[in-house]
Amino acid sequence: MQAGFRNYIPPRDTQRSKDLAACNTYQWADIRCADPFMVGWKAGWEKLSNEPYKGITTDGNVIPELYQLAGERVTDGGGGEAAPTAAMTKAAKRLFNATSPEATQALWNPSVDAPEWRRWINPEIYVYRHGIRLEETSEDVVEAIHDLMRASLSPEGYAKARGCMKVNQFLGEVVDGRKVLNERSYNFSIFGMPSEDEPWGWQIFGHHFAMNCFVAKTQIVISPVFMGAEPNVIDSGPEKGTELFTDQERLAVKLMQSMDKATVEHVRIFQQLSGPEYPEGRFHQADQRHLGGAFQDNRVVSYEGAKVSIFSQDQQSLVRQLLILCLNYLPANALEQRMGEILTHWGDTYFAWIGGFGKYDAFYFKIHSPVVMAEFDHHTGVFLDNKIPLPFHIHTLVRTPNGNDYGKALLKQFLAAKGSDRN
Repeated sequence: MQAGFRNYIPPRDTQRSKDLAACNTYQWADIRCADPFMVGWKAGWEKLSNEPYKGITTDGNVIPELYQLAGERVTDGGGGEAAPTAAMTKAAKRLFNATSPEATQALWNPSVDAPEWRRWINPEIYVYRHGIRLEETSEDVVEAIHDLMRASLSPEGYAKARGCMKVNQFLGEVVDGRKVLNERSYNFSIFGMPSEDEPWGWQIFGHHFAMNCFVAKTQIVISPVFMGAEPNVIDSGPEKGTELFTDQERLAVKLMQSMDKATVEHVRIFQQLSGPEYPEGRFHQADQRHLGGAFQDNRVVSYEGAKVSIFSQDQQSLVRQLLILCLNYLPANALEQRMGEILTHWGDTYFAWIGGFGKYDAFYFKIHSPVVMAEFDHHTGVFLDNKIPLPFHIHTLVRTPNGNDYGKALLKQFLAAKGSDRN
């Protein structure tokens, strides 16, 4: 484990450091939202969030019939249910029982298709305030929220989600900003009424962690997902030894190092992590190289790099393993089903790379097909002072293209079928 981030801790006597130390999350949001860049960025968010939902596409046109609402039961093929709907529903009801009437009003949105689904962000700036704020509620409610997350995710997925929150706490300690950056700097919402028979879901979002979980009977969609860390290691305190995303890093580098020169030339779309070679729109001051971040629900994202079908069998196996690491927040049966869905479109799956692939190089990769878009991006510092991307600041994203982020394709079919049943 490397703790090179400590070379980039900003001095405590800068104005930004003083403001961060003195501010609570509301005061910090006021300061940040006055910044001209932030004014423009937020205006862009508002415009995008008011667009009718379509989904990420490669050309503005949604590929139809990629996602099918199942019958009464969905299994992994071995008799197991794909989604832990019963356990999720029980955990959600325990959460309601733990909340006061006022807290329930903040927590629960009765519409499963509420526009707030799409108003999540990953910066620490407290702009969107729907849901219940973990740092402003009781211990019982916080524990019940975590119980619902545990019931919905795989053990590995919950550990990674919890790790993002713990690293955020650690970052707050490192830069003296614990009133803004802590393990409860997150908002949680439930959409729809938790049920084993009707669609519903939950959302959590805050700094470096946002997750949207939709369930309809025994089908589950967890997407969009943003997981990140600055730094990605905890090197002191009770959580010392925590590391995030290093398995994805190592496997991605192993894949690139296995390629011959001709294949590298196919997949590496840019040599450098920024610069004049980038076309307009391919690099953003805050999002940098990743394309599927907050409010990008309808973005047109072209395939880049090369089809994985040109890779050797061993290299294709590494891509599949990399996708599993990107998606392993899903419960085991749902992950198996999701990988089956992805493999159906394997011939139209692309892998793209930006940057180097030495042991300490920073890089970006994207795996993109009609049914999945997974991104990994090393970033410059935000709270740390590194001016170039370094491997201790990481953003990862997963999207479900062509209309099924937030489970919207399944929800549309569910509501249509329910309407037909009533006629």
